[in-house]
Parts: sequence; C-alpha cells; structure tokens
Amino acid sequence: MSEEGKVAVVTGGGTGIGRLSALTLWREGFSVAVCGRRLERLEAVVEESGMPSSRALAVSADVGNPDDVDALFAKVVEKFERVDLLFNNAGMGAPPLSVEELSFEQWKQVVDVNLNGAFLCTRAAMRIMKNQEPMGGRIINNGSISAQTPRPNSAPYTATKHAMTGLTKSTALDGRKYNIACGQIDVGNAATRMAARMEEGIEQADGSVMVEPVMATEHVAEAVAHMANLPLDANILFMTIMATKMPYTGRG
Repeated sequence: MSEEGKVAVVTGGGTGIGRLSALTLWREGFSVAVCGRRLERLEAVVEESGMPSSRALAVSADVGNPDDVDALFAKVVEKFERVDLLFNNAGMGAPPLSVEELSFEQWKQVVDVNLNGAFLCTRAAMRIMKNQEPMGGRIINNGSISAQTPRPNSAPYTATKHAMTGLTKSTALDGRKYNIACGQIDVGNAATRMAARMEEGIEQADGSVMVEPVMATEHVAEAVAHMANLPLDANILFMTIMATKMPYTGRG
C-alpha cells in the first residue's frame, strides 16, 4: 500500500492499460488524474473507481499539444498540489504498411502521440517534481515489446518505442539529482483493443499469419503498481511483461 497523499497522472487513461492502471493505483492509495482525448471515457473511469472527488480528476488533453499538457499539469497541481507519479501510457499505431507506403501524416501522428507526448509530459512532471516538498517522484514509460524488436510493417510505432527507451535512460540520469526515478515497462500481447488482431491472426516476420496468445491486462496494471510503490531509492529501470507463449523469445 502506498502512502496516503501520493498523486499519480495516467495518460491514455480512458481505456486498456491506462484505465486498469488508474483503477489499481486508486486501490493502492494514490489520488489519480486520468487524461486522454475523450472526456466521457475518462469520467466513466472515475465513476467506475468509486473514489471521492477529492482523489480523482479527469482531464481531456492531447498529449502531443504543448498547451494541453501545460494545462493538464496545472489542473493537477491546482487540485492535488503535487505530482508523485507519471505513467506515460498514451500511445497509438499506424496502419500496418511498409515504410515506403506510409504517408508523412501517418508517421507524424504516431510520433506526436507516442514520443512528443511522452517528452512533453515528462518535462512538465519533472519541473513540478524538482520543486515540490518533499522533492522527487517517479516516471514510468510504456515502452512495449516493440521497444526491443519490431513487427513487420510497424515503422512509426517501433521507431517511437525505441526512442522511448532513450528517453527513459536520459530521464533516469537527469532525474537523479532531483530524486526522480524513471523506468520503463515493455508489454507484450496484453488483451486490449489494440491487441485484438493478435487473436484474429497477425503477420509474422516470415510472412505467415498466426494467432498469438494474449494475457490479461490486469497483470500489466499490477506490474505498474509494483513499480509505482517502490521507494525512490529503488528503481526498476526496465521490466518486460508478456504473454508467456507469444512468439518473441527465440523468435518463435
């Protein structure tokens, strides 16, 4: 159980991993601000939590927009007075196309959400964490298995998730002097809307199509909560959590 009064910000908090992570963090004693583009979904998550308004906040924001991110964190500080945890979870993919078939707009949309969004939220959170009392906090980035190795036809998503690894390492270094820890969770085949095609059959590197095993998303939320509840003198820099039998280890 975390200490009472800790405050978490969860991006992409209306569905999937973000929703379940927010619900788990509430149960662990955090006050939680959930953000995303669709306010009605965020408000539904707050209602589902059963938490009093003093411990919950829903904010509509486009994490790729600097003004939206600044407004998000201003609202969080206005309500809760501090930020102890940021879970950079917001993410999206492009249509499954080979690099030469992608439009610049398809590329840019993924970069703006997955990478620019994580940078903007990290920057805002660090500015707060370094100046609050007690100083410090934790940032957890959703890296994905694609931060380690790509799937076919996934250049924008894979590029942003590889970049997330660099952002995680740089943030971990830059945050040391401010008692800010940063780690990354790489998720493989959690049963979310984004992973639905795994159960329908997805293209493999050899061109074949196969149905892939998935795992319950609750396991990811529990792993995020474990990382979040560590004391700030301990950090999980990288964690991989995946469906046991998915074709990844040993490339098969």
